[in-house]
Amino acid sequence: APWTSAATQPMATAAAAARFTPAILPRPRRRVPAPCASASSASGRGNRRLRCEFVASVGNGALSGEDDPRLIDRQKALDAAMTDINNSFGKGSVTRLGSAGGAFVETFPSGCLTLDFALGGGLPKGRVVEVYGPESSGKTTLALHAIAEIQKLGGNAMLVDAEHAFDPAYSKALGVDIENLIVCQPDNGEMALEIADRMCRSGAIDLICIDSVSALTPRAEIEGEIGMQQMGLQARLMSQALRKMSGNASKAGCTLMFLNQIRYKIGVFYGNPEVTSGGIALKFFASVRLEIRHIGKIKSAKGDEDIGVKVRVRVQKSKVCREEVYFLFCILLHTLYIGHDCLFFCSLQGLQALQAS
Repeated sequence: APWTSAATQPMATAAAAARFTPAILPRPRRRVPAPCASASSASGRGNRRLRCEFVASVGNGALSGEDDPRLIDRQKALDAAMTDINNSFGKGSVTRLGSAGGAFVETFPSGCLTLDFALGGGLPKGRVVEVYGPESSGKTTLALHAIAEIQKLGGNAMLVDAEHAFDPAYSKALGVDIENLIVCQPDNGEMALEIADRMCRSGAIDLICIDSVSALTPRAEIEGEIGMQQMGLQARLMSQALRKMSGNASKAGCTLMFLNQIRYKIGVFYGNPEVTSGGIALKFFASVRLEIRHIGKIKSAKGDEDIGVKVRVRVQKSKVCREEVYFLFCILLHTLYIGHDCLFFCSLQGLQALQAS
């Protein structure tokens, strides 16, 4: 305006500019994050923190040392509980394995070198052994050889002949002392297993051979008529008997050897249709299961007659040695014979075991 002075004109111009011009504020300073620690350092700190926590508690509740009063109190409580249990249920009901000396399984020779090698020394004492296979495969011969070896060591053996087919002459040819052999030919399965259990509890028998499981006929089946349906009688009989006999055999150090036969499932098109008789309880209670089969015949020098058979045995199950081991022997002239091929197979298996170890 013309009436404004020259001194106030710059001030008015500055005020008008400030009124119409947006204010320019200072930009806020952005915080720069601190540099992250490396993964190794973070894990190191985490490990140190965890290590300190674990050292403080020593393994999630474990005690630190022998002088810890909590450890002393726990040990006293454990000793008091073991003493009370032994007083209530008898001495030796609860014991430490190292002081009891039960860490090793005693064995006795079976009469076959390759079998003893495959089982790690022989048949185990105080255990259940099952030998199964087809007809004329050598099950009874193998059992009679084990009986002969027990008698050579000064022990007592018993044969439960449920098939009523015992041959004294053949047994004597295999080395069995038939004069001191205890033989039982029961009328039914309950009688056979009860006699075997009583002899086992006596503590004077080292080996009881039951020949065979398939011939252990239940009393109800014998008293009934031929053709009557008896479902699961033999399986229930074997299951109940093994529940009683396995513990008694372990305490008495008596080996129970069951010879079993093979049956075939109906309507099986894929897989192995073979199954052993007497249910599946024996499979669970057995510490050693041997599958025996003949793989060929031995001819005479002229080749006109058969003088023996070649037998292959597989360790189907074992709690005392490694499983799925094959070994060979020959039954020649009513005698278990180990030929050069069997010895070579045995040495080859030993070499493979040494290389694996």
